[in-house]
Amino acid sequence: MDFNMKKLASDAGIFFTRAVQFTEEKFGQAEKTELDAHFENLLARADSTKNWTERILRQTEVLLQPNPSARVEEFLYEKLDRKVPSRVTNGELLAQYMAEAASELGPSTPYGKTLIKVSEAEKRLGAAERDFIHTASLSFLTPLRNFLEGDWKTISKERRLLQNRRLDLDACKARLKKAKAAEAKATCEGDTVPDFQETRPRNYILSASASALWNDEVDKAEQELRVAQTEFDRQAEVTRLLLEGISSTHVNHLRCLHEFVKSQTTYYAQCYRHMLDLQKQLGRFPGTFVGTTEPASPPLSSTSPTTTAATMPVVPTGAGLAPPEEAALCLEEVAPPASGTRKARVLYDYEAADSSELALLADELITVYSLPGMDPDWLIGERGNKKGKVPVTYLELLS
Repeated sequence: MDFNMKKLASDAGIFFTRAVQFTEEKFGQAEKTELDAHFENLLARADSTKNWTERILRQTEVLLQPNPSARVEEFLYEKLDRKVPSRVTNGELLAQYMAEAASELGPSTPYGKTLIKVSEAEKRLGAAERDFIHTASLSFLTPLRNFLEGDWKTISKERRLLQNRRLDLDACKARLKKAKAAEAKATCEGDTVPDFQETRPRNYILSASASALWNDEVDKAEQELRVAQTEFDRQAEVTRLLLEGISSTHVNHLRCLHEFVKSQTTYYAQCYRHMLDLQKQLGRFPGTFVGTTEPASPPLSSTSPTTTAATMPVVPTGAGLAPPEEAALCLEEVAPPASGTRKARVLYDYEAADSSELALLADELITVYSLPGMDPDWLIGERGNKKGKVPVTYLELLS
């Protein structure tokens, strides 16, 4: 108990000394040991890294989970070290509603069949979104969160300890300065030759005794200053090493950022493929219009068969359209315009839905051009002696 009381009293004294030193510094009544410029730059970079990491982390969480209530629920589960329950994505929920609507409205009707196809696509989109959220959380959010909850807490702890060591050092400097001033004053008073005719010569004796006491006080203050300086230098070096480790943190976050971009690219590519497949499937349904506002069958007119084939909708459906074999034949008969042809690089592999379309391989170069009245989402592509319609979204037009 005695030891604890002594330690408590000692800690209280240290805390009081630091508080006095801190207050005097704020009011400009005490000198403050300044850190070198390089150290200050390290501190500023660490603070900036922490602040921006927090912002990026929070906004990425909003991107992956826009619902604030769901984010709070997941946060509570994580703090309680419990597994976050599986949550249905918006796409999967929409797919469920569409499937139920098709079942009730009639799965054999055109509307019901379309609802079923769209629900299957939305379900695949929801699954892709779930995989993206899981991958992004592991490869991007977790490293950022580990930095804030691990490395940054260690850096903050060492910085607080460095601040305390700096206050102790400056307090020792102030104490030594005061002791030397008092010693000099006592020495000056002690150098005065006493008048032994006085009836009370004890002032000289007291002055000499005070000078000796201040000498001891100066020696003690110098010893405390050396100890405080050593502890401050040691703590400054530890803190410096941790701050220089922020460069490694940047490298790690850069790698995680690449992983996030990769997962996001994969997710959007999957969504794009799913929607293209859905568009093709819907285009084969009778009475379904996809990607065009033109009528399902071309109006009767005096135009030639060549013009009729060139102005055909994206997905030919319904009565009155020529079969794919005839459409392909018409396309072969269409001559490219004298001007307006361009080279294009294929971005993705594309499988032709019928003989009127041209199958594509990624990175190959083809010649493309448009015809009057043609759907803007499609072009005519030529590769050697082969010709057919190609989707614009699969191409990168070159000069």
